[in-house]
Amino acid sequence: MKTKKLVFLMLWLALIFLTAPVGVSATEQHEVGHADPIAPVLYGLIVILLAAKLGGEVFERFKQPSVLGELIFGVLLGNLALANINFFDFLRTDDFIDIFARVGVIILLFEVGLESDLKEMKQVGIPSLLVAIAGVIAPLILGYMVSRWFLPAAGTNTHLFIGATLCATSVGITARVFKDLGKLGIPEARIVLGAAVIDDVLGLIILAIISGIINTGSIGLLSISWVTLKAILFLVLAIGIGTYSASTIGKYAAMMQVKGVKTIVALIFAFVLSYLADSVGLSTIVGAFAAGLILEEGHFENFRGDLEVRELIKPISYFLVPIFFVLIGIQVRLETFADVSVLGIAAGLTLAAIVGKQVCGLTVKKEYNRFLIGLAMIPRGEVGLIFASIGKVLGVLSEAVFSAIVIMVIVTTLVTPPVLKFSLKEK
Repeated sequence: MKTKKLVFLMLWLALIFLTAPVGVSATEQHEVGHADPIAPVLYGLIVILLAAKLGGEVFERFKQPSVLGELIFGVLLGNLALANINFFDFLRTDDFIDIFARVGVIILLFEVGLESDLKEMKQVGIPSLLVAIAGVIAPLILGYMVSRWFLPAAGTNTHLFIGATLCATSVGITARVFKDLGKLGIPEARIVLGAAVIDDVLGLIILAIISGIINTGSIGLLSISWVTLKAILFLVLAIGIGTYSASTIGKYAAMMQVKGVKTIVALIFAFVLSYLADSVGLSTIVGAFAAGLILEEGHFENFRGDLEVRELIKPISYFLVPIFFVLIGIQVRLETFADVSVLGIAAGLTLAAIVGKQVCGLTVKKEYNRFLIGLAMIPRGEVGLIFASIGKVLGVLSEAVFSAIVIMVIVTTLVTPPVLKFSLKEK
């Protein structure tokens, strides 16, 4: 029976390979008059989602975050051409696949916002704020210095953006380790989780500032002040007005009898704020994150029988978010690492990423485990990858530097869980 199942599995895989639209994107097929331009997009989605789930399964079996499997399987998929397998080359440049990935990023940051609680952020107090500020400033400076050292010919915008990619902390990975070991209640865990959320907010503001500088071409004090003010104003106004209006929107939406209203209202809310963020010169993910912070289950109290918003969004996230991570992996060109200097950049950024977060622990009182706090802040995860992808789109990160940043994210995410588990067991 097992042999029969294996044969059928091999036949399915062979069929997928044999029907590959080699080197042809959906746009190109449409231009040459293909009967249905959606066909190569469907093929791309099949391959990417298979890679995501297989990669996630492999890494979860080794007690590692599934996102790492999605990334690394994406890297393998994107570099099969080195073994003269060219089936999937079109995935790097297909515009429609890229759009799926971009929507996936918006859904991801919306989820991060939904998982964050403004009230809890206020309650964690000064220690979390100090840890977060140190966790942004130190990696930003170190990343900038590493970039200046390895890329002396690059412009200031590139150095700033590379520094910015080191700022954020992956709250999901750190929370998972604390939860697995039953340590979510310890003071260090509360400080770190609060700081990681604040890190994301500060990181998004820094992203807005640097993106604004790149778009305007100005790096003067006035320009920086204006972009900073604009980012803060947007977040404050979006959260203020959104919080006030969300309950009213939820109340009237609950009067509708058509199915799926709660899900659609939540998505529209996220998309509207993402669109407005882009309209004022900020990244769409800033708006998506703000939407998640605003929406609370209390805004939908008039709905009866529906799941919570975060549960309703999960199936959409399961579909779209892995596309982003696999596509990030596909964009990594392993041939760039034939250049020893690229490996040097990757090593330098990884070291800066680790050392920069160790500074966090020095900002809290000695009664806390400073080393543990520093370790827990190391993993970069999804937000660092989002920053890198935006930097590539803006043209400030080359293929080589982009690949080096992805390697940094992979290493920091791989190293942290086992080291953090060891430190927690010693506690």
